[in-house]
Amino acid sequence: MRKTATTQSGGTIPAQPGPRDATDSTRREAAVSGGSSSVVAAGESGPQSGIVSAEGDMSGASVSAAVDADAVILGAGPSFRPGERATVRLRDADPDDPPRYAPEWLELREGADAAARAHDLLDPLRIRLANLPGRSGVVIHDVGCGTGSMGRWLAPHLDGSQHWVLHDRDPYLLHFAAVASPRSSADGSRVTVETRRGDIGRLTPDALVGASLVTASALLDVLTREEVATLAAACAGAGCPALLTLSVAGRVELSPSDPLDTEIAEAFNAHQRRSGMLGPDAVTAAAEAFSEYGATVQVHPSPWRLGPGESALTAQWLRGWVGAAVEQRPELRERADRYLQDRLAACEAGELHVVVHHSDLLALCRPTGGAS
Repeated sequence: MRKTATTQSGGTIPAQPGPRDATDSTRREAAVSGGSSSVVAAGESGPQSGIVSAEGDMSGASVSAAVDADAVILGAGPSFRPGERATVRLRDADPDDPPRYAPEWLELREGADAAARAHDLLDPLRIRLANLPGRSGVVIHDVGCGTGSMGRWLAPHLDGSQHWVLHDRDPYLLHFAAVASPRSSADGSRVTVETRRGDIGRLTPDALVGASLVTASALLDVLTREEVATLAAACAGAGCPALLTLSVAGRVELSPSDPLDTEIAEAFNAHQRRSGMLGPDAVTAAAEAFSEYGATVQVHPSPWRLGPGESALTAQWLRGWVGAAVEQRPELRERADRYLQDRLAACEAGELHVVVHHSDLLALCRPTGGAS
């Protein structure tokens, strides 16, 4: 029997949908929702615009797929190319298909992401959206949507009808996002969703015509400076704000501390900057890119705070964090192996607390349609 996880505001998420049944099951889930959400099956909109897969989580859901206790969930480990991390592939997929994120990793981190996002940025965002001229609702483009966690978090914080356009290169994740999309906004208004496949290189102002807002989560740090500039130019050209959350800040605090903490962190940060990716420099680069177009930029901290209640996430994060450091500096391996064993033991015993620092960015681009 297929395992499932249920979101707080959306439908039931199949743990492992295959390419043959993704479209049909998406439609079935939409029908079960009572028609309150308009769902376009993954990929049906075609490669119009979009971005690389980078974000995601499953708020309020338990991790549904069985994972080897000693394995790193694909997506939690080292990145290999700009915009990509270790991923899984569709069953029966062509070997040349782009790699995938594991939904299990995205699901595992959703609760921590939801708790971390900066609520201080919501009021200025609400004010901007409320001042949109002549619109009865908002259109939100979520780029690199992963399994759609941004929509599940943000939609219930905004009033009015919403139409979400979910962009990702991965039809597998787009299926999850469509099935588990939110059904209503803060005031009970209708929320609808469609999906689009594509890549950041094709994200242009034309692709964002009619957009009220662009969102992304855990995306900026796996982009290059050129890709961030493309994103800023597209938002500025469309005159819509951007809410870009959970970019790594390059700082980690572990308690109790260990002499190797700093060395592992420095090696991890260096790994994040491989292949031209911005890593911990991403928020600064994005703020500069949006500011060049006259946008008003606000940045707020959004740290993960992981304790005994988040031990499964902490263990996976530790494996990926240390693994990336060792990949960057192989000479650390022997010491890092002992370090990881000690840290995992403390995590299992409920004795480890971790703060992983992130930053959220709100860029209020100059409107192009006369809004204030």
